Amino acid sequence: MTENKNYQNPEVQEPENDEITIDWMDILRRIIAIRKTLYKAAGVGVVLGIIIALSIPKQYTVTVTLSPEMGGDKASGGLASLASSFLGGGSNNNSDALNVTLAPDIVSSTPFILELFNTRVQTLDGEIDTTLVTYLDEQKGPWWGYIKSAPSMAIKAIKSLLTDRTDTISILNPFQLTYQEKSKVEYLKKQIVAEIDTRTGMTTINATLQDPKVAAIIADSVVAKLQQYIIDYRIKKAKEDCAYLEELYHERQQEYYKAQSKYAHYFDSNRNIAFQSVRAEQERLQNDMNLAYQVYSQVAQQLQVARAKIQEEKPVFAVVEPATIPLFPSNTSRKVILLGVTILTICITGIWQLIGKHYFRKIKSIISNKIS
Repeated sequence: MTENKNYQNPEVQEPENDEITIDWMDILRRIIAIRKTLYKAAGVGVVLGIIIALSIPKQYTVTVTLSPEMGGDKASGGLASLASSFLGGGSNNNSDALNVTLAPDIVSSTPFILELFNTRVQTLDGEIDTTLVTYLDEQKGPWWGYIKSAPSMAIKAIKSLLTDRTDTISILNPFQLTYQEKSKVEYLKKQIVAEIDTRTGMTTINATLQDPKVAAIIADSVVAKLQQYIIDYRIKKAKEDCAYLEELYHERQQEYYKAQSKYAHYFDSNRNIAFQSVRAEQERLQNDMNLAYQVYSQVAQQLQVARAKIQEEKPVFAVVEPATIPLFPSNTSRKVILLGVTILTICITGIWQLIGKHYFRKIKSIISNKIS
């Protein structure tokens, strides 16, 4: 067999390059081509940014830091184990249903919020001096909020015209709130927030409202009410015991006074009589008086212990960071809003001009071809 010298090896094809290359110069040229459109978009973005920035009212946040103080050992009459049980940590044999970790739930509960409704507030300029529930009606909102609530406001206005003013006065009923009261409760739940550091037991309360002085007043009121709420819970049982012993003390006191009076009257009436029956009755009355005194004395001691226990069970709090009137708003500044809206408008316009318009025309032609 002769070897085929004309045989040639097949060509070895180079593998294709799957990498996507981006022509940045082409993109730059296309951006330069639509620069006038982008300038117009920037102008529209500036106008929109100004409108939105001026429409959003300023918000002021007041932060208060609260901490339970820890005293000495409970066995020695201190407050160490009390603070430990309140903090929910450590080796506490006394299980307490209310510890510091429940502070956020307490602050956001509807009964707690309703207690704030009648808090007296005053704006920084002094023009408004009213209750919190009335002040919430004075707060401003963005213009799109009025558009959204226009139908309900119109219905409310019509009802107010058709209904006598005296009939519209209603008493706050926590069991059945009106729509307006429920809306205000939900709004305050978002504006008044309590946070817990479970490691240190520090409680941070934030109150955010449109007036700095009102925010400070509400933050201070929340702290006071939260402290009182926890104190009332902790000493509720001790107060009940003390009230029962107070009643028992007065009963035993009257019994002792009655036995003492009966013995003294009988002794004075039969002082010079030497009959054995008289001495026996006198001895019996004296024993009754002594027994009544012992019971009365024991109840008096128990009452003193119960009164001391109220003070012992009362937790002590330290306000680490008190409420102060803020000088600057806490929400996003108007400059940032203006810059953000302008950049967003330019980006949306650029994407539409470079990509969106092309794909829109392509989809439109496909749809038209299928229809035809």
